[in-house]
Parts: sequence; C-alpha cells; structure tokens
Amino acid sequence: MPAVRAAAVSGSFYSNNGQELAETVDEMLNLAPDTGPVPKVIVAPHAGHVYSGPIAASAYRRLTARRDEITRVVLLGPSHRVGFKGIAATSATSYSTPLGEIPLAAQAIQSIISLPETGFLDEAHAQEHSLEVHLPFLQRILKSFQLVPLVVGEASKEAVARVIDALWGGPETLIVVSTDLSHYKGYADAQETDAETSRQIVALNDELTGEQACGCRPLNGLIHLVRQKGLTIEQIDLRNSGDIAGDRDRVVGYGAYIILETAQTDSYSLALRQRMLQVAREAILAPLTGTSNYEVNLQRYPAALQAERASFVTLNIDSRLRGCIGSLLAHQPLIADIASNAQSAAFKDPRFRPLNLEEYHRLEIHISVLTVPERLDVESRAELLEQLHPGVDGLILEENGKRATYLPSVWEQLPDPESFISELRRKAGLPAHTWDDTIVQRYRTEEFS
Repeated sequence: MPAVRAAAVSGSFYSNNGQELAETVDEMLNLAPDTGPVPKVIVAPHAGHVYSGPIAASAYRRLTARRDEITRVVLLGPSHRVGFKGIAATSATSYSTPLGEIPLAAQAIQSIISLPETGFLDEAHAQEHSLEVHLPFLQRILKSFQLVPLVVGEASKEAVARVIDALWGGPETLIVVSTDLSHYKGYADAQETDAETSRQIVALNDELTGEQACGCRPLNGLIHLVRQKGLTIEQIDLRNSGDIAGDRDRVVGYGAYIILETAQTDSYSLALRQRMLQVAREAILAPLTGTSNYEVNLQRYPAALQAERASFVTLNIDSRLRGCIGSLLAHQPLIADIASNAQSAAFKDPRFRPLNLEEYHRLEIHISVLTVPERLDVESRAELLEQLHPGVDGLILEENGKRATYLPSVWEQLPDPESFISELRRKAGLPAHTWDDTIVQRYRTEEFS
C-alpha cells in the first residue's frame, strides 16, 4: 500500500469537497447535545453521513471538553470487502480525507503485531468504509491526533479484547468501535430488533451475531474487555435510516454508545471490609448480651469509614434471608450507618421476628455500600430497559407516593430485566406492568461478606 491510504468513499459516503464536508460535519455536531462526561470509548455507526451521521455525532460531540487532550485514536471496524481471519493493521503511514491527512501511530501499531490473530493486511484497508467514515468527525472534533486503524475479520473476541487492552492507554487515548445494527428490515421490525440488540449491548452480552450488528466481532471483543474491567456501556442514541432519510421500507439500524473509565477510588481494602463486618457483628451481639446501646467511637476509625455513605446490611442463615435493612441516602458516617442498619436488620425487619442468640452464631452478614443515586431521564418502561445495566444497577422506583428498591444483588434471582422491573413494582405495591409518572433512580454498590 502507498504511504498514504487515500480516501476511498469520499463522494459517495460523504462529500469529497473539503469545505462542504467540514460544514456538514460541524452542523451535525452542533445539533447533538454536549452534556455528560467525556467517554473513554465510543461505539458509533459507519453508513453514509446522510443516514448515520447524526447518530455518530451524538457520540463524538461528547469529546468537546477534551479535544486538546486526546492525541491518539484506536479505531476498529469490520471488514466488508475482503474476507480474512484475524485483525488487520496497515503498513501505510497516514490516512487521507478531504479534510487532510491523519498520521498513523506507527509505534503503537508495531506493539500489537505480535499479539495472536494480528498482522498486516493492506488489502483489508484499501476500500474499507467502516473506518473511513469516522475520520471527518474525528478531524473536526479533535485538535491533533494519531490514528491506529484496525480492520477486524474473522477474529475471536479474546483476540480483539487483547488488542484493545494493549492499546487502552491513558487519557490521551480514545477507543472507537464501528458498527451498524440490523440491515434492510421494515421500519417497525428494525425498531424492535435494534431495541433488543441494544439491550444486549448494554447488558454486556459478548455473543452478538452479524444479523444483530455487522461489527459484531470488534464489538464482542470490546464488550469482553469491558466486562473484565468492570465498566459499563451506556446507550445515548438509537435510530435507523428511516428516522433520518425518510424511506421506511428497508432500513438500517444505528446506535451510539459510550463507555466511561471510572477510577475505582471508592474501593475498600480487605482490612476496611473486615472492620465494617466486625462492627456489624458487634452491633447485633450487644442487645443479645444485655448491652442496650452500642456506641460507635468514630475516632477509632479511618477517614474512609467516617465519610457519610449509605449502606444496606443483609443477614442470612443457611443461605436464606433473615433480615435486610438499609439507607438509600447518606445521612451519617458510614461505620455508624452500618452499625444502625445491622441492628435494624436483626431486630426490626417487619418480615421476621427478632433474632435470638442461637441464630446469631449461625449468622452470615453481607454489606452493600451505595453510590449516590442518580435520577434517570426515562418516560416509559421501554426507555428504562434501554438504560438499565443488568447485574450492575440498583434501582429506586417511586410512583404515586409508593417507593421500593432492589439492590444489584437481586439480579442473581431476577436476571431478566423485564422480571426485575415487574417484581420491583410489585414490591412497591404497584401494578407490575403499568407506568404513571414513575420516578427512577439508579445506584451502584460495593458488596462484601
């Protein structure tokens, strides 16, 4: 391949006039909301700009606040024209569009060539559009960057995950995975299919098929890695070509997703977890041995346990629930909250009689420390399903003065999102399948026992 990989689809997928291209891309970016934190990873579609451009723009606009900091972009997309096994890098030194040349990060590319299923294959890049259509957005939203373009053929999710992980980098690196969703279905059928695919993406299903997403192989690899890193995927846009270009007989689905790289600053060490569990056990034992009040001396505990945080304490005997009480909002030091909730779970849970000393000796204590709940902007059950992260999210649901919550641990008993929501509504004393100005808040937990 020549040193410069020339634009292959300018004039068809997007304008071949530099000024016109810049203006149309800027217009799409300016129409997209720029609220929310800057993502580490973007998943966006790769059709012609007139069809998928607004959906891609909804993800790229999120980069505005860090346009000067992001200096390297790792871009992965599926192969549409050349069949091959593995992940293809290129020997070119730059990619070109009507907006100018983008230098390739040669050192970064060389660092992954020795990884399994990875090598050079210039033919895979020559006419491939799944990478190229993203470049004008990157050129207009970022100040200056180097590119690592990778075309993914028949590659395993494990191999893709290893490559992305090797190139993950720090705040200077953005990861972009390119994929469309369903192809050439009727409008209503596509909406239903893509909504289900989107739910699976958000639920971190790394077994997506080509019928669900043409970029399933790079996407499955990304999801596989995201699960390992303990991160989550958020859907920010879901439309199809019928929403954008008007023809609804045979449409193509497009989704935009982001992944945030959240520092694990709230993680508690094993020593701190043991101290919290010990306080919970002591607080329960005190009333059983004649001590009416259990006093928590805050001076004995480090700052991390004196900070105001909300917690739940769950008690089990022989793996069966024996009590669970907690706080949804922080209102006292964490260590004091745990002591109070432990006593309430043992003696004040209305579902159980007060704990006795014989039961105490068989007690299993589980503690959940909650993040601050955030309100979800959802107006229907369907919108809630799209934003829900099964296995990760705890929910607070409130409607007509009634409220209930499920901890993330409840996903073990109710893994299906529909059932999770229905049972949470029943817990609140509400009909399982209705929706009436419902308020939903989401939180996460750090859990240990």
